[in-house]
Amino acid sequence: MPELFDSRNLAYRTPFGAVREKTEVLFRICIPRTLHCTAAVLHMIPDGEMDNGFGMFWAGMEGEDYEWWDCRYTPLQPGLFWYWFELKTGVGEFRLARQADSRAFLKPVGEEGDPWQLTCYASHLQTPGWLAGGIMYQIFPDRFAASGLPKKGVPEDRLLRKDWGGQPEWRPDEQGVVRNNDYFGGDLAGIENRLDRLKELGVTALYLNPIFEAHSNHRYNTADYTRIDPLLGTSEDFRSLAETARRLGIRLILDGVFSHTGDDSWYFNREHRYPGVGAYESLSSPYAGWYSFIRWPEEYETWWGFLTLPQINKHHPDYRRFISGGQGIARRWLREGACGWRLDVADELPDGFLEEFRRAVKEEDPEALIVGEVWEDASNKESYGHRRRYLLGDQLDTVMNYPFREAVLRFLIGGSSYDLMNTVMDIEEHYPPGCLRLLMNSLSTHDTERALTVLGGEPAGRHGRDWQARQHLTAEQRRHAVQLMKLAVAIQYTLPGVPCIYYGDEAGMEGYRDPFNRGCYPWGQEDAELLRWHRRMGKLRRSCPVLKEGRFLPLLSVPEVLCYERRIPGREDSVLLCGVNRSRGERTVLLPQRWRGATVSMGEGWIEETTLHLPPWECALAVLETGGEENG
Repeated sequence: MPELFDSRNLAYRTPFGAVREKTEVLFRICIPRTLHCTAAVLHMIPDGEMDNGFGMFWAGMEGEDYEWWDCRYTPLQPGLFWYWFELKTGVGEFRLARQADSRAFLKPVGEEGDPWQLTCYASHLQTPGWLAGGIMYQIFPDRFAASGLPKKGVPEDRLLRKDWGGQPEWRPDEQGVVRNNDYFGGDLAGIENRLDRLKELGVTALYLNPIFEAHSNHRYNTADYTRIDPLLGTSEDFRSLAETARRLGIRLILDGVFSHTGDDSWYFNREHRYPGVGAYESLSSPYAGWYSFIRWPEEYETWWGFLTLPQINKHHPDYRRFISGGQGIARRWLREGACGWRLDVADELPDGFLEEFRRAVKEEDPEALIVGEVWEDASNKESYGHRRRYLLGDQLDTVMNYPFREAVLRFLIGGSSYDLMNTVMDIEEHYPPGCLRLLMNSLSTHDTERALTVLGGEPAGRHGRDWQARQHLTAEQRRHAVQLMKLAVAIQYTLPGVPCIYYGDEAGMEGYRDPFNRGCYPWGQEDAELLRWHRRMGKLRRSCPVLKEGRFLPLLSVPEVLCYERRIPGREDSVLLCGVNRSRGERTVLLPQRWRGATVSMGEGWIEETTLHLPPWECALAVLETGGEENG
């Protein structure tokens, strides 16, 4: 029995997914003859505008019991468009509304029902090609690798630790304040010394958490955007790292924290550390307009209530020039060797700021990357009372893909593969292809629990830091978590976008939330099984061109089994198969004929005739060389 409508099926909507402006889209619905439909209307609403109705035309029969109606619509400018269908029939008026899986169901007109989303992006949208098909690696600089080289100009109020691998300090001091001022000594030269290890993983992009001078170990409280933090090294060290990485085919992405600064900074100077006059010290300061004071100097707008993080007025022209002007920070560090920016809390950066930032970056280097921190579906995100336009052509190239992370981990600890499939398909349907191919797909980050802990440990829930500090996986928990982690990585590396390894995930690092997810890399004590698995997955990505931008095509979704292909219909030179069984029993999947007799290259599953066999807690990855046209 045919569907009424399915926006993910080319028989009903062509082309699939987001479209460039002025691209004609064909919509088709398939209606039971028993309804005696006399009229069908496509309702299309440009975001924030009035409803437009377009009459659909009878387009022929589907067998003896169903009939097709169709309509063509061309969005003329970038934006979101919301649509649904209404029918006039011999038994009443009905609305075709969207189900969670993007198929339609009938509701009487007048009852609420979800619409479908059509994303239309600017014709000039282009995203960097160098990252597609690659691998990212995220480093928290203080905790990855220490060169041991002496440093100059390090402030005396920092706690310099000698116990690499010790637990990060989390307790409040005698004043009841968590200072985040303990440092293990990781630095830029240490990263450069380990680039060969990253090359072995297949890494092509290195994302560094903040490296500019700041008075905390996380460095999200920027003190000086123009200077490398002295514990990390110097500008010369940065240039050396960038040059060495580039020779190895690895490009550097910096963390841009432009929503707020530290209170202990050149610009605010609440601690009177710097020789200039900060906004806290005088309203005549050249930086006074950067901040919003409620009652100067003690009451001011802050980032999420933290007095140590005064909020920046991102509309202030002097600040905008400081970041995006001809000699601004955006361009300055690209000239020093960076190849892109990750924008912290992109939700809090106004549209005008993002557009100016993009112009500056792309004028300096058209191939530079701009990634935004957005935790939800970035195509339809609302923040501060209005719809954001991140991916329509004038702001971001792509985003951190938290929806995939949550869906993958939830599936592996007992969720349904149905939900994971829908999450992936929603993102693939809503994001422009150029953004989709560069999605930053992480399993862990500095803001989340380590994936291994999520997969094997007790949920943190409302437990505080004292509880989190005491938790470690038992030997049995860890054994099972490592097995699940391999499944998670298999999915991560084969979904649309670019896998991003949070430093140490490949080594088996554990940890609940900040600061326990920010431990020191365990050099010489890595989990050999996970490290070997990541290296093999890196080789797979290098050898499989379809992972650059091939479509994600589900083959099977039952609660405990996931099976899908990556392919470019009609013109692929390879097709990739990924099957995952997260249950304690063996499962089988009936595959299309094109997989008959194929060989599994990774995982313990195997293919017999056209049946994929998946042992408990196992996966199977296979690549089929097609030589061009589809054959099944």
